[in-house]
Amino acid sequence: MTPLVLCYGGTFDPVHTGHLAIARAVRDALHADVHLLPAADPPHKGPTHADAEQRAHMLELAVQGEAGLIVDRRELRRAGPSYTVDTLRELRAEYGPHAPLVWMVGGDSVFELATWHRWRELFDLGHLLAIDRPGAPIDQDALAARAPAVHVELAPRWCLPSQLHALPAGGFAEFRLGAERPESSTELRRRIAADDPRWRDWVPAPVAAFIHQSGLYGRSGA
Repeated sequence: MTPLVLCYGGTFDPVHTGHLAIARAVRDALHADVHLLPAADPPHKGPTHADAEQRAHMLELAVQGEAGLIVDRRELRRAGPSYTVDTLRELRAEYGPHAPLVWMVGGDSVFELATWHRWRELFDLGHLLAIDRPGAPIDQDALAARAPAVHVELAPRWCLPSQLHALPAGGFAEFRLGAERPESSTELRRRIAADDPRWRDWVPAPVAAFIHQSGLYGRSGA
């Protein structure tokens, strides 16, 4: 069976223990490495708070020595917005026509999928794996009401995560986390700016040291 190529994109501004827990859970359940791709210029969000190099460096610090978690900087090397379809096209060219490529997204993002650049082409290039919150799988009735075009596209593609190995592209699956994660980058940045000591609980120690030394997110440098 051809190993999955699992891709987890995001701003990681900054990376936190929730991101790492998701990556580990998917890695362990699907028995494949997870490639973490920090975005250079995310088109769906406002300006980042740390620059691309700082965010990528924090990600590398966070996964240092961790088997099966790999930082991929390709979006930082490419000019222009970090469109997922362009990244998947690049990955497809690199891995060839037969490798099953999987792009991981937050479950809530599925409702916004029709706003993504050339979003239907994603399924020609890879699979989509939605990471659901515990006890909150995607409500298909709500999806049909709020994002009918997305629902029509996904309905015939729905499968189990374990079935994504079977084809190189075209599937959609939900991955259900075993426990709720409290972390968010927004709240983490707020805690850092407020000098709330709890912020260190949400980042690996090397990342905390880098944030402190660099004065990121309103934190006074040493």
